Amino acid sequence: MRTVLVTGAGGAGRTTVAAATALTAARRGARVLLLGTDRDDTLGAALGTPAGAIPADPHAPLEAAPGLLVARVDAADDFRRELTALQERAATALDLLGATPLDTDELTELPGSEPFALLRALRTAPTASYDLVVVDMPPTHSTLAALALPGQLRRYVRRLLPPERQAARSLRPMLAQLAGVPMPAQWLYETTARWDAELAATQAVLESPALSVRLVVEPGPAAAETLRTARLGLALYGLALDAVVANRVLPTASPDPWLSALSAQQQEHLKEVHGSAHLFEVRELPHLGRAPQGPDELTPLSYEVSPASAVVRHVVEDRRAEDGVLVWHLPLPGATKQELGLVRRGDELVLTVGPFRRLLPLPSALRRCTVSGAGLTDGVLRVRFTPDPGLWPQGR
Repeated sequence: MRTVLVTGAGGAGRTTVAAATALTAARRGARVLLLGTDRDDTLGAALGTPAGAIPADPHAPLEAAPGLLVARVDAADDFRRELTALQERAATALDLLGATPLDTDELTELPGSEPFALLRALRTAPTASYDLVVVDMPPTHSTLAALALPGQLRRYVRRLLPPERQAARSLRPMLAQLAGVPMPAQWLYETTARWDAELAATQAVLESPALSVRLVVEPGPAAAETLRTARLGLALYGLALDAVVANRVLPTASPDPWLSALSAQQQEHLKEVHGSAHLFEVRELPHLGRAPQGPDELTPLSYEVSPASAVVRHVVEDRRAEDGVLVWHLPLPGATKQELGLVRRGDELVLTVGPFRRLLPLPSALRRCTVSGAGLTDGVLRVRFTPDPGLWPQGR
């Protein structure tokens, strides 16, 4: 089963491309689930379904065409459902505090709930029933933030309530007496463990070789920078870009001087996009003159799903025999030295690249080393580590 995440700049046509990708696969005999994340019914408009017909439940999707089932991710419903469930699990603690539980009909989603709803849908969707899942993702920056969220939250949870807390459970009554304050309740530890397990499951979905990301750009002045930023963010989080879709490409042989000039500008920007395409496919889709509506109008935009690209690997090279160092290779395509920041913090490497930051856990061998230098060459950051004689096993 494949999962394709379709993202791009706002207004680039990612919903249209997601719908065309899913429809093409369904017409070729695949069973496809198409998930929308837009609050407006843009997916329904592209597929020609009646307004409001697409359900907000991936477990009960609408069949929009033979083999193509469609559903929406509703952040408001997801927020109410999860908060209600949390209240039920914490009922005992809330009673002790004298708190009055909130009713479902008075719950309004909080800002920032959309990525949580999206990630939960990716984790819980009945993917085993499909050959392909296509997700119409938010704009690129929001997509990259959402993809980074599970790893970041797992780190926070483990720092605040580390796994070692399990061993101290039997000591809590004694510690409470010595400290004179109540210790955290059992439900807190159980909830934390459940969150960690759910985040780990979501992370496993995102890191699967069967998942790929597809970027939609409209040929214009921002296309090349949009592509560079997306590649950089995806590589930092260990994901490869498998394809770029240049959408709304104008015809090149128009007798109209105005249209011909616009087309010439597009072709110049397309050259920049194609110039970066040594690791992924670039597909051009024609401009139809208006937004397509319905399966028939999506047909000219048919787009097959290509094989998934390999996940970006952070490889450790052993060069102790030649240079006395270990080298950690971190692919960062399109990065420049001016936008790089690198700091070691304990057993983690804090890596900042442009607008992105990630705390990378050091492989076990590198934790016994000191950072001795770094260099960026050909889109790969190579960080050199020198073994610490006080920590490195003798004779190795």
